[in-house]
Order: sequence, then structure tokens, then C-alpha cells
Amino acid sequence: MSVPFPTAVVTGASRGFGRAIAAALVATGANVVGIARGEQDLRAVHDELGDGFTPIAADATDEAFAEDTIRERRPSLLVLNAGATPHMAPVHQHTWETFSRSWQVDTRHAFVWTRAALREPLPPGSVVVAISSGAALSVGASPLSGGYAGANSTIRFICAYAADESKRAGLGIRFVTLLPQLTPAAGVGAVGVTGYAARQGVDRDTFIEGIQPILIPEQVGKAVVEVATDPGSGPEYRISGAGLGPVS
Repeated sequence: MSVPFPTAVVTGASRGFGRAIAAALVATGANVVGIARGEQDLRAVHDELGDGFTPIAADATDEAFAEDTIRERRPSLLVLNAGATPHMAPVHQHTWETFSRSWQVDTRHAFVWTRAALREPLPPGSVVVAISSGAALSVGASPLSGGYAGANSTIRFICAYAADESKRAGLGIRFVTLLPQLTPAAGVGAVGVTGYAARQGVDRDTFIEGIQPILIPEQVGKAVVEVATDPGSGPEYRISGAGLGPVS
């Protein structure tokens, strides 16, 4: 049985969606290079997944690191999942530093790796899957998270631009964006759920009841494998507890 992606690189692989994505890919037989800042958390993922997971503690926004990793590892799948937990406050209670946190991590890392994927480039037939956010789909959807919604919307733009450049240059690299719904089952979402429950004046459990069915990290891992292995998949999808759906 052939392995669809002999080598895959996953950023933000130490917890939440990234950890689940790494597990789903290792289950296909892929050798997964997992990147995150937290060395201890990465070691725990290696202990769980075994030698199919290679942990690298590094800053995913580092341009030279991204270029070197693509050049040396030659992945056929790149999953861009790294992101910062946004500071939760109304816009007037942010500083520019807190407001721009997601731009400095989420968007910057997507730009850096996408640029490297096109310039190296990745091998023909490779796939880049970027994890954005459902918050990017609606103005006013994320009023407590500073620049988070805008930063993740820009990730969509980056992937669309890159797909066009790949086509123009005949590179054969496919780009797909996934936009997960808010969920208490992952780190960023858990912070968001707490903040928006308080904003609505309800307890956390009541708020969670209103966003059923809950998206779990394992669904995101399965979705990444699904869209990456299907050459006919579209350029972007919502993902919720009910599964994958089109972006209208």
C-alpha cells in the first residue's frame, strides 16, 4: 500500500489541531516533521506517535528556518497550523501589540512558508493545507480577539494568491484552506469560548450548548487527510462538528 505523503511538515504540531493532524498523518504511514516552540510538548507527541513523528522545536515564523526545512526535508504535504492565542478584549482595550499578535504569528508564518513553498519549490503534486478560522468569514464575528479575524482572513488570500502563482508557473502545487468553527476542544477556541460566554452574560456550558455539535481536533486531522489526498477537492472549506462544508 502506497503512502500518499511520505514526508509531511506540520506547524503548531504540539497540541490541539496540530497534534491531531500529526496523528492522522502518521496513521497513513507518513513521516511527519512536527514544528512548535514547546520542546516538552513535542516530546510528548513523539512518545505518543513514535518514530513516525520527528519533533523540531523552532519558531515557525522564521523565514530562513522555513526555507531550510523545505529544502532539506522535501515534504509533499505542508500543513500550516501554527498560531498565537489572541488577547481577548474589546477593540478599545487593546494596544497595537496585543491587537496585532495574530498578524505577527498566524499570518506571518503562513506567508513565510507559502513563499518558501513557491520559491524552492515544493515537488509537483505537493499540497499545502492552511488552517485559517471560521472567524474570517463574517465581519463582526470575533469582536474580542483583536486582529485575529482579519489575520486569518488574510491567510485565505495568501493561499488563493499562491494557488494562482502555482498555476501560472506550472508548479503543480495545490493549496487548500480549512476554516474551523469556534470550539472549546482546542486551545485558541477554549479561550474564545470563555470570553464570548462572558460577553453574552451566560455561563460557559450554556454557550457551548449553543454551538453544538462541537468540533473536535480529530475531525480536523481527518479533514486534512481527506482534502490533501483528494486531487479534486476545492480551494477552501468550512469545518464544524457536522463535518466539511462549502464556503458560501
